[in-house]
Amino acid sequence: MEIAPTADPPVCRIMDYGKFKYEQALKAKLARKNQTKIEIKEMKFRPKIDKGDYETKKKHILRFLNDGAKVKVTIMFRGREMAHPEIGLDILEKLVKDMTDQATIEVPPKLEGRNMFMLIAPHSSTKKTGADAADEEGNEE
Repeated sequence: MEIAPTADPPVCRIMDYGKFKYEQALKAKLARKNQTKIEIKEMKFRPKIDKGDYETKKKHILRFLNDGAKVKVTIMFRGREMAHPEIGLDILEKLVKDMTDQATIEVPPKLEGRNMFMLIAPHSSTKKTGADAADEEGNEE
């Protein structure tokens, strides 16, 4: 196999091509294993959400953020609710105020058609690896 075709004279090496292909496949597999994939979860709200439902959805968002996922928060408007988008904006601002210490706003609230959305990302210190989560579970008992 030719190693350096542009060198003078060209450099060649006799090698087992099957072994070479196997090593290349292992390197590619390791590279895929070490890459990080960012997950985006979505939580949908309505403008007329009640206090208990809001608190439940907020807890779900916090759980997603603690797992290291980004969260897309969507407020869905129907019918005459479109006349008052400020209600949806108030809900998103309240959510931001409640989560200032756990998350950062990646995309501020934006109205697109009948939906208003924003993207929340966890702080880098909030993210847990699998080993950290396992350690915490062991310490709770």
